[in-house]
Amino acid sequence: MARYPGLMLRVLASDHPAIGPGKAQLVALIDSTGSISAAAREMGMSYRRAWQLVEALNASFIEPVVMTAVGGKRGGGAVVTEFGRTLVAQFRAMEDKASAAIAADLEHLQRQMRKPPRSTRRK
Repeated sequence: MARYPGLMLRVLASDHPAIGPGKAQLVALIDSTGSISAAAREMGMSYRRAWQLVEALNASFIEPVVMTAVGGKRGGGAVVTEFGRTLVAQFRAMEDKASAAIAADLEHLQRQMRKPPRSTRRK
């Protein structure tokens, strides 16, 4: 899920994460699919969990991030607001900035990490 090896940025509200890489990805997928359930399927999570994350996002910010419509011939849907698109873009820019700021330190630290053991099973 993290876009950068070794870096995971989360912006915290008073007592919970307001937005992190998972919520940003969920919003982006809702924007591209027009559906919370389709976005959830792409992320391998339940619709219920995706709905909870959307509710948490909307509760964390002064404007709605995702608007939903119920029922109808096509079963409703979801729309990411302009605020939601801007929020994800700002979050991605913060990830880029944070990654650039620590890139040399992160490379140094990763060179000191053990490599994962190779699998001995044949495929």
